[in-house]
Amino acid sequence: MMQIDTKNLVSISEANQNFSKVARLVDENGAAIILKNNTPRYVLIEFSQFQKEEISSDEDANTIAKRILSKHKVAFEELVKS
Repeated sequence: MMQIDTKNLVSISEANQNFSKVARLVDENGAAIILKNNTPRYVLIEFSQFQKEEISSDEDANTIAKRILSKHKVAFEELVKS
């Protein structure tokens, strides 16, 4: 399960200006959560982790994202509260 921690959070502006920092966060912590308007909006994970999600070839990106986000729904709801 992906660990959600404040050290994994980065604003969309910072991600845009310093993608190498976001990539380092993923390397160090397994994921980076990109915030848009102070709300978790995007998750960046290593490709190997993405493959582990057992994605079948007939799923589209929206279906995959919904499945991953629903798997970690509680963690995202806690982030929204803070």
